[in-house]
Amino acid sequence: MRFRLIDQVLERGPASLVAIKSVTLAEEYLADHFPGFPVLPGVFMVEAMVQAARELLQPERPRFVLGGVRALRYGSFVRPGDTLRVEVSVDRELDAAAVLLKGSGTVLRPDGTSDTAVSGRFTMRPVRESILH
Repeated sequence: MRFRLIDQVLERGPASLVAIKSVTLAEEYLADHFPGFPVLPGVFMVEAMVQAARELLQPERPRFVLGGVRALRYGSFVRPGDTLRVEVSVDRELDAAAVLLKGSGTVLRPDGTSDTAVSGRFTMRPVRESILH
């Protein structure tokens, strides 16, 4: 399954990237998560950070996959009408071309308020060629 959880890249630097995801009721998964109280699933918030990290890393490197997540914290819900502002930055290079990143997602509400929705550190690793064949 392929799905895009990044609608637009707002800022790109050599070691950081800022992107947004606008959440709408048109997204099918919201019908089940949760009926009567639709919210962006937490795993999709992490996936948005992973996709932002790929946008940051892949122009100069091989294809990356999520290698691990550490110190993950969830805060506020992200509901239809809200925007998730995702920020990722390289923390440091690890062995075997892996990269440790810091990421966060801030929920921006239509009323102008904002809160942290997700934050943590995660490792991106290059895809092994044997997996692709």
